[in-house]
This record gives sequence, structure tokens and C-alpha cells, in this order.
Amino acid sequence: MKRVITYGTFDLMHNGHIKLLQRAKALGDFLIVGLSTDQFNTKKHKDSFLSYEHRKSVLEAIRYVDLVIPEESWEQKVEDIKKYEINTFTIGDDWDGEFDYLKDICEIVYLKRTDGISSTMVKKDITNKYLKN
Repeated sequence: MKRVITYGTFDLMHNGHIKLLQRAKALGDFLIVGLSTDQFNTKKHKDSFLSYEHRKSVLEAIRYVDLVIPEESWEQKVEDIKKYEINTFTIGDDWDGEFDYLKDICEIVYLKRTDGISSTMVKKDITNKYLKN
């Protein structure tokens, strides 16, 4: 069985997230998603609209996702890859090169982001449409 892992916050789920998860799953047989916890997002100075538990329940309902684990630090990736016997690490190409240090323990695939959509864009659209008077 070929195991794939990806990581992210997956806030305000949108089509770009779904496409990334679909393409990640296509790289193997079993997809694990390392979901950034609220505490880790705070350390990254990233503000999630939805809580970890909410984001986790949404991810678990997506057919491409086989397992969701908490991402609590940058450093845990090596441990996760070994623990879950990962063959392929994948993430959006906005991180291109950032995780090349993992090449010694698994394959690295940077997936092209979906044009025209991101959580940041969704947040801006909500703000512009509903919160500005």
C-alpha cells in the first residue's frame, strides 16, 4: 500500500482544497492529512476562522481523506513520515523547495495550486460582501 501525507490548515474549505486532496490521493492508496491545530496556527501567526475540531470533521467527511492527524509543529513531519510509513509527501507548490530536506526518507511532490481560489481570497470576499457598509 502506497501512503501519502499532506499538511495544512484547511480553513473555509473550498474547491482548491478539494482538488489538492483529490490529486494527493491519486498519488497513492491511503491519504493522511496533518491538520494544523489552533495552537500551532497561533505559533505560525495564522488566524483560522474555524476551529480545529470543525476543520477536522469536514476533512474526515471528504472521500479522498483516509486519516486526519494533528499537526502541532514544523518538526513533526520526519516523525510522522516514519511512524505512518509514508511513501510520498505532498503539498501545494507555493511551498516549492521548502520540504526538499525530506527527500532522503520519501518522495516529495509539490502540487500546482488551483488558480483563482484560496482561503485568503474567500475571507476577503466575505469581508467585502458582508462586513463592509
